[in-house]
Amino acid sequence: MILESKQSEKIIVYVVESEDDKKLLREILKGKLELSSRLLSKLKRDKSVFINGEYTRYHETVKTGDEIRVVMNENPSNFVPQDIPLKVAYEDVDLLLVNKQPGIVTHPTKSHADTTIANAAAWYLTNKGIDCKIRFVNRLDMDTSGLLIIAKNSHAHNALSQQMKENNIQKKYITFVWGNVEADEGRIEAPIYRCGGDSRKRIVDERGQASITEYKVLERYKNATMLEVKLLTGRTHQIRVHMTHLGHPLIGDTLYGKDDSELIKRQALHARYLHFLQPRYKNEVEIEASLPEDLLQLREKLKSI
Repeated sequence: MILESKQSEKIIVYVVESEDDKKLLREILKGKLELSSRLLSKLKRDKSVFINGEYTRYHETVKTGDEIRVVMNENPSNFVPQDIPLKVAYEDVDLLLVNKQPGIVTHPTKSHADTTIANAAAWYLTNKGIDCKIRFVNRLDMDTSGLLIIAKNSHAHNALSQQMKENNIQKKYITFVWGNVEADEGRIEAPIYRCGGDSRKRIVDERGQASITEYKVLERYKNATMLEVKLLTGRTHQIRVHMTHLGHPLIGDTLYGKDDSELIKRQALHARYLHFLQPRYKNEVEIEASLPEDLLQLREKLKSI
C-alpha cells in the first residue's frame, strides 16, 4: 500500500504487504514501486531509502508491515519564476497538467530565454510552497495549444516517459485542415524523415522512422474539415507532416502549407486529450482540454465561408 506524506512529491511511502514478505528491498523498489535503475543508483549514493525510519541497503529483506520510505532529494530547476497565466487542467502529488495557450514556448531556448511555460510553472509551484524540479514529459510547438505534462519528481518523469515510449499514453488532438477529407476515418502509416537542408522540416520518406496516425472526421465545411487525430507514435511534426502528405495541410501552417493569417495566426492544432496511468497509484487519469478561443473563432468562420 502506497501512502502520501509531507512533501509527498519528493517522498514515496510504501507499507509492505503479505505477498511481498521476505523479498529483497531491491525487488520491492524495482518491481512494486517501479523505480528506474538510474534513480536507484542515486538513492543508494544519497542513502535515502529507509525501512521503519532506518537507512537500509538494497540486499536486506523486508517483512509484512514494514514501512519503506523513499526520499528523492534533488536540486530545483533553474527556471526563473514569472507571473504568467497558467491554465491548470489537472494536478496531483506527482504531476501538473497544463492547458497551454498558443504562442508560448514550453521551456527556455536561445531565442526565447524566458516567458515560457517552464517560467510560469515555476511561479505557480513556488507560490504553492512546492520546491521541485520541473520535468516535461511531452512537448508542444510554440503555436500548438493543449495539454502538457509536467512531472514533479524523477520517478513520475521516468514512469510516464516509459509509458510514452511504449505508446501507452493515449494522445488525441483537434485540428482543422484544408479540403474535404472524404473518409469518415482513416489510418496513416508513413515513415517521417528529417530533411537535410531544413532542420525544422520533416517529410514522408522511406528513410524515416515508422509513424502511425489515426483520424476521424468531426465536421465538414465547404472547403475544410475538422478532425480528431490520435497519435500512435510521437514523431516531430507528425500530424502536420501526415496530413500534408494526405493532401490536407493544417490551416495556418506556414511551414507545410500557406499563410492563412486572415483566418488564424498559427497552425490550427490543439492537444485536447490524454489518458495514462498515474505513476504512483496506477489509477487511470483521463483529461480533456477545451478548445482555445482562436480555434472556436476559426470554426465559426469556416461554417460561414
